[in-house]
Amino acid sequence: MNKFITYTALGAVILTGMIGTAIADAGDSPTLKRIAERGEVSIGHRETSIPFSYIGEDKEPIGYSIDICLKIVDAIKAQLGNNDLKVKYVPVTGQTRIPLIANGTIDLECGSTTNNLTRQKQVSYLSTTFITGTKIASKKGSGITEIEDLNGKIIGLSSGTTNEKAIKAVIAEKGLDVKVVPVKDHSQGWLALETDRIDAYGSDDVLLFGLISKSKDPSKYQVTGRYLSFDPYAIMVPRNDSTFERLGRVVMSDLMRSGEMHEMYNSWFAPGPTNINMPLSDTLKTGFEIQAFPN
Repeated sequence: MNKFITYTALGAVILTGMIGTAIADAGDSPTLKRIAERGEVSIGHRETSIPFSYIGEDKEPIGYSIDICLKIVDAIKAQLGNNDLKVKYVPVTGQTRIPLIANGTIDLECGSTTNNLTRQKQVSYLSTTFITGTKIASKKGSGITEIEDLNGKIIGLSSGTTNEKAIKAVIAEKGLDVKVVPVKDHSQGWLALETDRIDAYGSDDVLLFGLISKSKDPSKYQVTGRYLSFDPYAIMVPRNDSTFERLGRVVMSDLMRSGEMHEMYNSWFAPGPTNINMPLSDTLKTGFEIQAFPN
């Protein structure tokens, strides 16, 4: 028999055995079984959610949420006994992220996603990693400080976000004459603001500060107004997979209990590579301490 064929066949048998062992280690988790079969963890990421999940200078996804997810990937490798698992990055938008988690295309969504009760009908969430809320960004000197100042003006909103829902609700409640322009993502919305196609762009305040920090002239822009929504961020995972969700929660609890989560936060927000100076708030610090239990 040809030695090459023999070695190839032997390799296939060994590989099949390894996959079979990994699938057995996946227990009753459909997500872990899918990861074992694919030989990769599929991570959904945003391209301009600075500094949570965005494209770095080397054209690879980086950010606070990405760092957290990579810790979860390490735990998945340990659970499946496969240190050779690859990471596949899949770009998502506000409109595609939930369907891609729900249909199994991605295993983790690592961006800037708000955990709310409506979305929990379709997906599950791990521990809260950040707390923010909806505000508006505009050019300095525009006279825009609150949403009421947009009467007769134009605002851009990213489709499928909690910000879109919150701002539209306030516009309706106040009876304001505001034209809403839907955009695909944050980069498209910011470009529209920079080129004066819209008067303001609405999003979570931290994301607006991130967009300003990466703009050509940060001194031209401002983030103003009261909070129009309350948005706790969390990593999204598939629904109805308690085993996989527990694995992620164990990782998060360990990071919060050890203080490593605080260190990761500081590396991105105090002030971090994009100069977003947002020290850990007392509210989020307390959230980390509470979510660290049970240990």
